[in-house]
Amino acid sequence: MTLATAEADLPTELSQAIAARVREELARRRLSRQALADLAKISISTLEKALAGRRPFTLATTIRLEEALGASLRAPVRAAASPSGLAPEALGAYSRTAVAWLEGQYLTLRPSFEDPEAVYAYRTEIAWDEASSSLAFREAAREDADFTQKGAVSLSNQSGHTYLVTNEQGQFRLVILGRPAIGGEMYGLLTTLQAGQGSHLTPAAAPIAFIPLRRVTDAAFGRIAAGGAHYDGYRATLARVTAKGFARFFPG
Repeated sequence: MTLATAEADLPTELSQAIAARVREELARRRLSRQALADLAKISISTLEKALAGRRPFTLATTIRLEEALGASLRAPVRAAASPSGLAPEALGAYSRTAVAWLEGQYLTLRPSFEDPEAVYAYRTEIAWDEASSSLAFREAAREDADFTQKGAVSLSNQSGHTYLVTNEQGQFRLVILGRPAIGGEMYGLLTTLQAGQGSHLTPAAAPIAFIPLRRVTDAAFGRIAAGGAHYDGYRATLARVTAKGFARFFPG
């Protein structure tokens, strides 16, 4: 292989397929683009431009990426790899296979906004949505059913965090969850609007926990007050958010 051959641009179709495969590997391994560029000994600018389609991959760059990933990006991709089956890049460009571990039903816990001493519990389901080619979430078993949320799931291969995003006519609500614990539990932060008197809405933030429902015996939903069933366990679970450093709340 001559230097000229190594530096030659690959065909557009093959280059696009390689870009899709690289994005899938990044999502699967929770690897940042900068980390991959460092491993492959190429510039981050070269990698970013190739993944965005602003320039094609060269054979030399592809070989370096294959060596860094320990996987072929060419022959297997020509027949099978395509952007289909991948989430939009804005959501992390993950494949369904790479995020299958996240699908399921979760007991969701946060403090009650009406009674800070109580714990509010409901169910959240995360599943693959074929129409959007991405994970989606939907809440259920909420005592205040009118405020049930649904939306898209974004995963960052740079930070390893999972984002549950609701966007209804420009109004956002966001849940940020850290990497899962060994049992699949995820802890993080909820930012939303708290409903007050009349139509008054106030920005609010609170710790939040997602526990795989299969790990909970006789889960209780609704507003769980002190002394109620599961209260002590639910409260201890929420306390892990700050105690274990999954989220920080700074005084105003």
